[in-house]
Amino acid sequence: MKARNVAAVVGDGLLADLVCEKLLEQDGDLEVVRGTNIASGVPETAKLVIVAYDEERADEDAQTQAELRRLGMPWLCGFIALHEAVVGPLVRPGKPGCPLCAGYRRREPEEVQEQLLARLIAPDDNRHEERPSRTAIRQTACLLAAEAWKALRNERPLTEEHVYLMRLDTLECSLHFFLPDPMCPVCGQLRDDTEEAATIVLKPNPKPYAGEYRCRPLSELKLTLARDYVDARTGLFNGKYHHLASAFANVSVNWPSPMGDEVTGGRGHSYAESEMTAILEGLERYCGLSPRGKRTVVRDSYRHVAAHALDPTRVGVYAKEQYALQGFPFEPFDPDRPIDWVWGYSFGQERPLLVPELLAYCSLPFAGGHVHETTNGCALGGSLEEAILYGMLEVVERDSFLMAWYAQLPAPGLDPATAGDKELTLMIERLHATSGYEVLLFDTTTENGIPSIWAVAKNRRAAGANLICAAGAHLDPARAAKSAIHELANTVLMLGEYDEESREEAGQMYRDATLVRQMSDHALLYGLPEAEARLRFLLGGDRPLHSFGERFKRKRNHSDLTDDLKMVLQTFRDLRLDVIVVDQTAAETLRNGLHSVKTIIPGMLPMTFGHERVRLTGLDRLYHVPVALGYADQPLTAERINPYPHPFP
Repeated sequence: MKARNVAAVVGDGLLADLVCEKLLEQDGDLEVVRGTNIASGVPETAKLVIVAYDEERADEDAQTQAELRRLGMPWLCGFIALHEAVVGPLVRPGKPGCPLCAGYRRREPEEVQEQLLARLIAPDDNRHEERPSRTAIRQTACLLAAEAWKALRNERPLTEEHVYLMRLDTLECSLHFFLPDPMCPVCGQLRDDTEEAATIVLKPNPKPYAGEYRCRPLSELKLTLARDYVDARTGLFNGKYHHLASAFANVSVNWPSPMGDEVTGGRGHSYAESEMTAILEGLERYCGLSPRGKRTVVRDSYRHVAAHALDPTRVGVYAKEQYALQGFPFEPFDPDRPIDWVWGYSFGQERPLLVPELLAYCSLPFAGGHVHETTNGCALGGSLEEAILYGMLEVVERDSFLMAWYAQLPAPGLDPATAGDKELTLMIERLHATSGYEVLLFDTTTENGIPSIWAVAKNRRAAGANLICAAGAHLDPARAAKSAIHELANTVLMLGEYDEESREEAGQMYRDATLVRQMSDHALLYGLPEAEARLRFLLGGDRPLHSFGERFKRKRNHSDLTDDLKMVLQTFRDLRLDVIVVDQTAAETLRNGLHSVKTIIPGMLPMTFGHERVRLTGLDRLYHVPVALGYADQPLTAERINPYPHPFP
């Protein structure tokens, strides 16, 4: 005799009633066991459990999920939310991805957010409440029953890793992919951060073709990035925008982070390429905000862990005068105060090393601690080795820019025509033709010898910002220059026409540096014509331009990216500068073989935003490198350090 399929339906409302009805309509031999809640029990013979409620029940849903996961049964959920029905996901035992994850990823449309806000303001106002029609509930039941029958017949339901969202007023239905949340309390599989797991053993990374500095071509990801990460309702990123006014094909994606919407940009020569790089930039930012790939477990004082920990003061802290400012949100580092630590790997010491969590991830600007850390040194790559290399290059880029700024170095000008790169020449011509900005390049390479370029866009029109600055660093100097020019074009777009309101705001910052408080303020300030005098050390005089061949030694182009990385690591080893790497990789990026890191090189100058947050105390290298480079006869003194806000955008 053929065994009957058994399905359990959990729910106490009309939706559960209709699901039972629909299931029996499709197969009279199906045995349907009904319970009002999970506490009423689920038969051991059930092949599938369907949880159906007439409203969203977050607390009860969590209990239901935990019990069903304990029982090891597949299950499917559906409920009626404020303005729509939600069907899915189908949960398989032992696999991440559950309704709590989907709920965390799901974002309400703007009009619904306004309704929710109205309810909070006036909870007794019932004007925005609309009860779902019986037709809408019946349609939801049909969706649930159809997906349930696929699972019962061992077919693949569409709601695996997906949810249906159906509007209650129009019955318009759409299917949305969501990423499991690694920190989900029900299905999350976050591992503890350990010393053993922090050890990094470099592996080979053959380059796809000669002259490349990536281990995977971007084209490999063109079919997966948008599909896996961008969705208006459930995606990690919920929107994208093509900037048609830019000199290049700029694209932005929006990340609705816990702190509010954050926009990350991609810059390339096609919108398809820029969209992919914008998503990659967003993923880098996502990984760099907080630990998502491992659970922080070490909390102790520096004095107790000093033998195997980074001294937090070696990466630059604020001066005593800054800490003493009224309302300053940070406190001097206290070696006896317990803090959270994560494990990184020191290439200089060749061992795992504890790093303060607030230095390993982008800390909140008003979250306490001894400093505010930015995304400086964060990078995403197609392998761990690639991410480490580009994290180091970003540290070098910012350090070389700040070294030239604070020490007021008259960096040599460069003739872009001598780079032997036609694309670079065309980029400069295009930026000038479309926006009226002339591009000037300067060699700011420091003692590490890694090509670093400061790019200045000088406006030749009457309207717009006067000066815009950017920087780039790369093993290939032409690529460093092109990276900086892409940044210039993005800032040109950001500043727009630089109207009278912008000039007035910049004028106030020019007169009072303490008003420079956030990243965009730095670019706004130096759009002001009067501020150009502060760059006289770089722009002044009639100095001859140098060729790329004069300024940059040709480095060996390895066929394996890891050999490039080892070469750079050896450079810092020779300079007695440690390189510490914290693996920030999250499950969401590993889905596509992408790794994220935070690279810390103690002694290098950290990029800071907001003039009162300049971090130079403890970084004596600033005073000696200008001598090593031949710009000064004796070490600099604190009195000679540039007192103005930097122009990095």
